[in-house]
Parts: sequence; C-alpha cells; structure tokens
Amino acid sequence: MDPSGELALAAEFPTPDREQWLELVQGVLRKSGADFGSLITTTYDGIEVQPLYTADDQVPDAGFPGLAPFTRGGRPQGAVEGWDVRQQHRVADREAVMADLENGVTSLWLKGLDPAAYDDVLADVYLDLAPIVVDGGEGFLDAGRAMLRVWDQRPVLPSEVRGNLGADPLGVRARTGQPADFAALTDLLGKARAFPELRVVVVDGLPFHEAGGSDAQELGASLAAGVAYLRHLTGTGLSVAEAVRLLEFRYAASADQFLTIAKFRAARRLWARVTEVAGAPSAQLQHAVTSPAMMTRRDPWVNMLRTTLACFGAGLGGADAVTVLPFDAAIGLSDDFSRRIARNTQSLLLEESRLAGVIDPAGGSWYVERLTDDLAHAAWAWFQEIEAAGGLPAAFDLVADRMAVTWENRRKRLADRSDAITGVSEFPNLAEQPVTRRSAPAEPGGGLPRVRYAEAYEALRDAAEATPERPKVFLATLGPVAAHTARASFAANLFQAGGIETPNAGPTRTVEDVVERFRESGARIACLCGSETSYAELAAPVAEALRAAGAERVLLAGKKSTASDSGAQIDEYVFMGCSALDVLEHTFEALAVPTSSGVQR
Repeated sequence: MDPSGELALAAEFPTPDREQWLELVQGVLRKSGADFGSLITTTYDGIEVQPLYTADDQVPDAGFPGLAPFTRGGRPQGAVEGWDVRQQHRVADREAVMADLENGVTSLWLKGLDPAAYDDVLADVYLDLAPIVVDGGEGFLDAGRAMLRVWDQRPVLPSEVRGNLGADPLGVRARTGQPADFAALTDLLGKARAFPELRVVVVDGLPFHEAGGSDAQELGASLAAGVAYLRHLTGTGLSVAEAVRLLEFRYAASADQFLTIAKFRAARRLWARVTEVAGAPSAQLQHAVTSPAMMTRRDPWVNMLRTTLACFGAGLGGADAVTVLPFDAAIGLSDDFSRRIARNTQSLLLEESRLAGVIDPAGGSWYVERLTDDLAHAAWAWFQEIEAAGGLPAAFDLVADRMAVTWENRRKRLADRSDAITGVSEFPNLAEQPVTRRSAPAEPGGGLPRVRYAEAYEALRDAAEATPERPKVFLATLGPVAAHTARASFAANLFQAGGIETPNAGPTRTVEDVVERFRESGARIACLCGSETSYAELAAPVAEALRAAGAERVLLAGKKSTASDSGAQIDEYVFMGCSALDVLEHTFEALAVPTSSGVQR
C-alpha cells in the first residue's frame, strides 16, 4: 500500500528474484550459442564485472562524505561548489595563461617550464586567488625555489598562498631511472615552511599508468610512494598530521567512467586506512588528469569524447582538481582552440550538466560500491606486496616487471581489438586531414616505459602513408551485396586500421567477375568475403583464379573452418578476435612496406 492507502502498482506483480532473471537470460543466450560467462568482463586486475548487481552485492558501509574512510568524498559538502579546474601549461605563454584564468580555469599546472620564466608568465595572475602547481621533474628543487621567490616577492599574504611545489623524487625515479633525491625534498621543505597552506609533494600515479599498468597497480604503487614520503617527512621532525597535509595525489582518469569513479573513491579509502594506522586519519587531496595513454594522434577529435568521459568519471568520483588534456596533446603543443575546448569541457559538466550539484552521486549504486570495494582490495594487496619487497624505491624492479606483464596483456587485447580504439583500430578514416602542431618539449626517459594504446596502429598508418602509393588489399566479395556485406565491412575496417586501402569487387556472380575487378584494382593481395554457402562453393576456385591473376597472398574473412572443406588455399584468416596487428604486419611484410621498429609490442 502507498501512504494514501491505495494499492501500489508494483503490488500487482510478483517480486522477481535473481534466479528467475538468470533463467530468462540463459534462455536468450542459448538461442545465440553463448553462455552466461560471455556477459562477464574481467578487468586487468582480475576483477569480474557482472552484468547485474543487486542488494545482495552490498559492501561494508562507506560512511558519510567528509568522514573516514572518506570513500564518499573528502569534504562534507562534496563537490557542490565544483572542483578545481586545473589547466596544464608546458610553455611560457602569459597570454594563454590569462585566457584560461579569465574563462573558467581556477588553477594552473606549470609542467616543464624554465623556472626563470615563472615571474614573467605569472606577472598578471592574482596569486592569492589562483593556486599554482609547478612540475619541474628532476629539477623540482630549482622549480620549487623559483616559485617560492615569486610568492615571496608578490603582495600576497603567506596564508593566502595555495598550490604545490611539485616535489616527487620517487616519480622522477619512475620516469628517469635516476636515484630518488630525498635530500632535495628536505631542502625544499625547509624553505616552504613560511606558507602554511602550501603543499610540497605530489604523489604522481601517472608514471605507473603510462607504463601500461592497471588501476589497482597505479593505486597500490602510489600508496607505497605516499607511505615512503610519510616516513621521510616524519623523519625530518614533522608530525604525521603535518606530513600528510603536505601531500597531493595525482591519478589518471580514463574513458571507462565506472572504473574511474571507483578508482578515486577507492584511493581515498586506501589512504584513509594508511593515515588511520599512522595515527592521523585524513582525506586524500586528489588531482585527476585525463589519461595520456588513451590519447590518439589519429582522428584526435575523438579525444574530446574520451576526455569528457574521463572528466565525468573523475568528477563523480570526487576528485578535488581535474585537468582535461587538450585533444591534440599527443600530437604536440596545444593551440588556443584545443585549450579552449579542454576548459569548456569542464565548464559544461559543472555549469550546464550540474555534475557537482549532488554529493557523491554514485554512492549507493550496488555496481559502483562493489567495484570500489573490489578495486580497493586489489590495490591494497599490491601495496602490501611492494611493502614486503622493501617499499619504494627498493621495489622498483618488481613494479617495473609487474607493469610489463600488464602492458603485454593489454597489448594483446589492443591487437585483437578486444580493447577498441575508436577512430584508430575501429572505424578509421583514411581520408582524414592530419592535425599538425608545434613539437612539445621532450619527455624524460630512462625509467618506466611511456606508452599510448594507439601507437602500434598509428605506426602502421604512418608507414602506409609514407609509401609512394598507399598499400591495397582487394576485397573479393562473393555473390550479392546481402551475402558479403557483413564480412566485407569487417575486413575493410580491419585493413583500414593499418592505413590500407580496400577496393571492393561489389556484387559478383562468377569467378570471372571477381578476377576482372581484382586486375582493375591494382592490388597484390586479396581477401575473400562472402557467406558460408558461397565459401563452400566458390572459395577454392576464386582463390586459385586470383593467384593465377597475380595475387601474392589470399586471405579469407572468417575462421578456418568456414573454408577448410572447400579445399581453398588460404594464407591467413581474418575474423572477430584474431590479432588485427598481426594480420596488418604480415600484409605489410608481404608488400615490403617498411614499418617503424620503435613500436612497443
């Protein structure tokens, strides 16, 4: 009954249970030859994501926003006032800095700039209003000193200074392989004491993410780094509470919105546990950066969608500051337009979508709460493994080895397109006009590898476009359009992901039709595309006729069983789940097209 005493509509229906739902689902799956396991996806951390979550999947109470364990947010009011919109700047451009601050950006991230340029580039900035985060890499001591001088010389009260000096010796170790310089951190710490609200250390998870690591690996490694910094800072005489206040954590936000939401919630819960054990339970200050690894050089416009999803996930996950990388970040230095789109992405989510209008909007979702709990447990186990190996930096070899294993698993899924990259490995546009930008400053190397998920496909596209004539694979379509469209479209999509042109025979009736159009195409490789019926009848004679007409390789769109009884001589099979990168590389080898040897595979 509802409060008015009337019979509720739902009361007319029996309450379904999970078993009834499962029986209905399995009935549908049986018709397609699939099983229930096909609906379960497994993350790189081994977490099984189920197709349905119910109240039975509830986890321990996540508490309240602003209270330990801070899963639901570090502040009682959540993000109802919005998060810090933080724009990255990699060159000293005073006009670009002011354009950002005048159009929605609330803090600045100066990455890799010459410290001597800080005073000039920030000349027009109200430093009591805009927090500044500097990122000097291995030169973090000089960068921090220079920024302190700027604050000291400006008419701003020490208590009004906000931001971070960006000291991260362990991050430098991860990026460059050089020993972590904790002495420089101690030096910088002493000089920053005059600014009570200023943070000094960034615990950067991006090196682990950009090495191909998983979400739990990024969380666990950053947690170990945070603990190493606490040990060092308290060793200088600071209390745990004082040391914790100096730290800020930086994490990658990916286009997987639910994993991103769960990652930021789990990170706060993990750090709350560490600080609780240390005697000063604290909320983690979080800076989200849209994943550099997911960015593409090809069809870069799609990056706008990726970064929007990533920003959405970070915002819902409760990040305190968010940096949306411009869509052209993987190409070079971003221009005014791309920076404008990056900041407007955040403005739209905050002002138009009202994303920050609800405290912990994902809280109470059985799926998100379970994913948060599973991710937290996986990250904690990895953290404990690092600590058992001596903690960071002693365990860097272990960390590098584990990241390499995860990257290899990820590479295989990228190769067979289980992890699709829209505009690159799926739905490529061979006619796209390249986007050109000025070269960006070189990133440091020597430590953990820095990968992008699209790089192998993009290297093939580059190789294809460097040839005098674009490589071709002729699609030998068998029968009417309805008989071959599905497999021809699949094959075209795959070959074009490598920059290969795919002239199509169209509707055909005879072997001679196919051969004639093959000769007209000028291709040296052909791929048969048809139905099971047409393969049984025509695969063998068409393959033989194509070879006689000059085809150096003949492929077939489908699995081997589809043509094995026909006696056709097929060099390679192209099907859903095959390694697209292997097929493309074999095709390039057959056509003697040189490819980049620098692709990490």
